Amino acid sequence: MARAAKKKPTGKKKAQKKKRIRLHPIQWVKLWFRRAVLAVIVFFALGIVGYAFVNPFTTPHIIAEKMRLGWAERQWVDLEDVAPIMARTVVAAEDANFCQHWGFDMRAIRAAIDEGGGRGASTLTQQVVKNAYLWHGRSWPRKALEAMITPFVELVWSKRRIIEVYLNIAEFDEGVFGVHAAARHYYDITPDKLSPVQAARLAALLPNPKERSASRPSPFVRKRAQAILDGAATIRADGRAACFED
Repeated sequence: MARAAKKKPTGKKKAQKKKRIRLHPIQWVKLWFRRAVLAVIVFFALGIVGYAFVNPFTTPHIIAEKMRLGWAERQWVDLEDVAPIMARTVVAAEDANFCQHWGFDMRAIRAAIDEGGGRGASTLTQQVVKNAYLWHGRSWPRKALEAMITPFVELVWSKRRIIEVYLNIAEFDEGVFGVHAAARHYYDITPDKLSPVQAARLAALLPNPKERSASRPSPFVRKRAQAILDGAATIRADGRAACFED
């Protein structure tokens, strides 16, 4: 009886099936948590570098307000096309030591702590971070992210760029964002035509623009605007406006 022909060796070993590594549920959670954290870091890193050169198209708060109201007014304007007094009044109103800190005003923070937390201590840089990247409302996760991102914005952006972005995304009335829309909304002029009093009244709306008006200023807004004008003159005289003025 004829022997069955032996199969000739092909010289190739059969590929062994790779064994799938089964992760413990806790390990699986840790793995995806690390990936999520890395993704968030990359996202914000690209956003910080990108916004140093590219103007923000919109922000989370503008999107939320547009969904709520059905509309939102906003038009980008370069800082050189805004009356210089506008930048000075905003700095005097919100962050007089803007040119002297790296994102956190430690003196303002200590003063807020001494007063029991009833006083705000957020710098303009922190407000830009909140407005450009995060959401509004008081929460520890948001404050933690804000604190982590702020130094990187200060590192990558110039002080002038921080002011420029702030003036273009700050809220000045319900659905009114940026100094261009605010100047049109309240005074029907372009932002380069703002007078010192008009600029100070716009700055006086912060940080409660929905409850204050620049066209029909209350006694409080008038008084605050005058104090802001005095502060703007002071920071110009003592050099605290030099980092964002030509």
